[in-house]
Amino acid sequence: MEERNATMENYRRIEVHYSGNVQGVGFRYRARNTAQEYDLSGFVRNLDDGRVHLVAEGEKEDLISFLREIDQQMERYVRNKSVVWAKASNQFVAFDIRA
Repeated sequence: MEERNATMENYRRIEVHYSGNVQGVGFRYRARNTAQEYDLSGFVRNLDDGRVHLVAEGEKEDLISFLREIDQQMERYVRNKSVVWAKASNQFVAFDIRA
């Protein structure tokens, strides 16, 4: 029981907004594929203002690695990013691309 509680404490949520030249460059597909490699759930979508909105839930260490990998893969397209950490909502079953 103690191990399960420790795991749940490490289960977190990130909400990220990326700006720059982030639409039309495969950002959402790369984010989805990378999230699936880390067994994360959530979604990624384009916003009307040209930004990309990403929400992911999973183990804190996996989320950190996921963000680092996205940063490395997409650095030439991203001008700015904001990241907000929160408790996981457990509302997602997979990581999807949303319209």
